[in-house]
Amino acid sequence: MKYSEASLGRVFVIRLEDGDIVHEAIEAFASENGITAAAIIILGGADKDSRLVVGPENGRTAQITPMTHLLEAVHEAAGTGTIFPDQAGKPVVHLHMACGRGQSCVTGCVRTGVKVWQVMEAVVIEIAGTDARRLPDAATGFELLCP
Repeated sequence: MKYSEASLGRVFVIRLEDGDIVHEAIEAFASENGITAAAIIILGGADKDSRLVVGPENGRTAQITPMTHLLEAVHEAAGTGTIFPDQAGKPVVHLHMACGRGQSCVTGCVRTGVKVWQVMEAVVIEIAGTDARRLPDAATGFELLCP
């Protein structure tokens, strides 16, 4: 485990609108408002043709191949995530969302494009006093959080 201590900053209440791409809209908001680190709580509607990353094709292999899931209809959605800067200082969202319709539910990462259906609400809680960043990890190919 690696960790650092930080404190709370500003709190933003956001309404995303129909057609917004979740991670793109939140990253743009973070850039415009000088948010480099934050926690995110989000809920609303995910539109059809949204995509989620739902896991690696195979578990612990040298080559990690992500699997994606296409939402073929509108789904209810709730998620949580973080914002931390990448190596260049750009805020990057890492957010997982559960999307349900009827009796089925799928959970995954929004990085391949979840589109808002009508409305989605987010609370962004800024984390102050941290130098944590997402840095490239040669072993996994991921940008891992380095507190």
